Amino acid sequence: MTIHTEHPFETPEDGRDQVRRLRSRVGATVSLWTSGEGVERAGLTVSSYLVATGDPGRVVGLLHPDSDLLDRLRETGTAVVALLGARDERLAEAFAGSMPAPGGPFRLTEWEQTEWGPRAVGAQTWAGVRLDPSSVHEVGWSVLVEASVEHVVVGADEAPLVHRRGRYQRST
Repeated sequence: MTIHTEHPFETPEDGRDQVRRLRSRVGATVSLWTSGEGVERAGLTVSSYLVATGDPGRVVGLLHPDSDLLDRLRETGTAVVALLGARDERLAEAFAGSMPAPGGPFRLTEWEQTEWGPRAVGAQTWAGVRLDPSSVHEVGWSVLVEASVEHVVVGADEAPLVHRRGRYQRST
């Protein structure tokens, strides 16, 4: 038996989307976007986003067009954007849909309901945001959303969970 270092089903180099490859090399702290309340909660792990300062500050994110989060965000107009730490990899995987979460990913940790949506109690740095409905539009394979930052809590500067080249990485 031969063991190979490459993935046997990986797309050949010349068949890969070059823009996607470029994006994968722009590392980002992983965030968890949540919206809704009770059984109507939804969440999504997002690493393609940016925060712009100003009055008000803005958060711009690229969301999956078929995500429950996008539907809930459109319905409620609000969300919590929490930055995840290295200890949150399991939570990130579950909300990304790449790890099973029996009973759903909201069962993996304790939550506090805020006026913007549910917040993982362990999330030390987070923002409550309000969607600008006129800013929602398709961009490539994603939906770009823009929201005003209404509330910010900046906690301890812990080791972030970083997503780069399709993998979660712990950064110090």
